[in-house]
Amino acid sequence: MTFFPNERIALFIDGANLYSAARTLNFDIDYKRLREHFSSQTRVIRAFYYTALIEDQEYSPIRPLVDWLDYNGFTLVTKPTKEFTDASGRRKIKGNMDIELAVDLMEMAPHVDHVVLFSGDGDFRRLVDAVQRKGTRVTVVSTVESSPPMVADELRRQADHFIDLRDIQALIERDVRMHREEPPSDDIGEEDDLRREITLDDDVRRFA
Repeated sequence: MTFFPNERIALFIDGANLYSAARTLNFDIDYKRLREHFSSQTRVIRAFYYTALIEDQEYSPIRPLVDWLDYNGFTLVTKPTKEFTDASGRRKIKGNMDIELAVDLMEMAPHVDHVVLFSGDGDFRRLVDAVQRKGTRVTVVSTVESSPPMVADELRRQADHFIDLRDIQALIERDVRMHREEPPSDDIGEEDDLRREITLDDDVRRFA
């Protein structure tokens, strides 16, 4: 990887997108290991995690993960999902965090040397371009090992560097054997199939 020991970096994790990419590769992410992996190579200034939540449920299957991240050095950015009925009468849940991520990344860019974006969403290509023009390097983390690839080609080409999830899987994968006896409330790596219910933008709906 192209990281330097003294450079300041910020991690920006598009929760639903990264979850879907990891699931296509058949593994769950251990976010503690993920942060430790990057911290061992350089100075992680901030680690942002973005996700939409269904707030009217008595229990959200991703709440344990969100709570764990909040108590373990991640900056959580959440908002309620919106429910609607499509033209065929099917219930849909929409939860898009693109604007929140873009605003935070633009604000953070002048204060770091390097941004790591965990998303394959092609809509972020213009954002990456704008950040690069401020002098900040951008690495995109997603995968081309799935069929179809989970990262938009234009985003991959725009980034200064691309890291395939498959290449770092062994370093950030959650060891299910270690968590087999833990109660569900301690499950910090499994975000459940709630993600599949969230409607993303047209060009990334295949990720859900």
